[in-house]
Amino acid sequence: MPHLEGQRIARAEARRPDLRWPLPPDLVQVLTGATVTTLRRRSKYLMADLDRGGILLLHLGMSGRMLIENDQLGGFHRDPSILPRHDHVVLTTEAGTTITFNDARRFGMVDLIRDGQSHPLLDHLGPEPFDLEFTPDYLAGVFSGRRLPVKQALLDQKIVAGLGNIYVSEALHRAGIDPRRAAGRIGRARLARLTGHIRDVLTEAIAAGGSSLRDHRQATGELGYFQHSFHVYDREGRPCPRTGCDGQINRIVQSGRSSFFCPRCQR
Repeated sequence: MPHLEGQRIARAEARRPDLRWPLPPDLVQVLTGATVTTLRRRSKYLMADLDRGGILLLHLGMSGRMLIENDQLGGFHRDPSILPRHDHVVLTTEAGTTITFNDARRFGMVDLIRDGQSHPLLDHLGPEPFDLEFTPDYLAGVFSGRRLPVKQALLDQKIVAGLGNIYVSEALHRAGIDPRRAAGRIGRARLARLTGHIRDVLTEAIAAGGSSLRDHRQATGELGYFQHSFHVYDREGRPCPRTGCDGQINRIVQSGRSSFFCPRCQR
């Protein structure tokens, strides 16, 4: 969000005391007058470094979104379907841009990491899919001897940080791996294909602005378009798109999450 990075926060508002967890009681005091020096991400957490020390930490949860509004810039206008009563934290920069954390279900979170401290939500995260240490050898090591289904293992943020349900389903299909297969029973050659396909799926999804199924929109209000490229996710009962496969996409539930796969070509 270039509209926040490098900008001074002229005004901060916390319109309720809590989301998933209580907001820091001094959130408004810390943010008002602070300049955001750097914006970054760790797993599914957004992090904004502050010039006065400390970090603003956010997680969008299931329905949270960051809205950008600036009438002077043009093109950043609020979708009238996004209700103002769900605006919970609002930041206004000196440049006149308003950045709003809107969350209808309030499963998101906003917190502060104090200067020089760590945060329990970040302490035990695994490598990111684009990190150099995310390799077939790494997966072989953490999967070794594990009977946990590979789909659930890949969604474990302590193993791989930042992977979501949709993209794991898509990567497993491309790699030809059944989501029910025990993680410890996948050979290194197949893990090499899997790591490559995970990166490919994420690269394509980022370029498409993500996947808009229900709540997701980009910060500008635009929809993501990767859902039009799904091979298996949300395609139950349809033919498998793999060339030469005459299978049909099935849906199962694993740990409360939907898994979509082709039982004929994924093994």
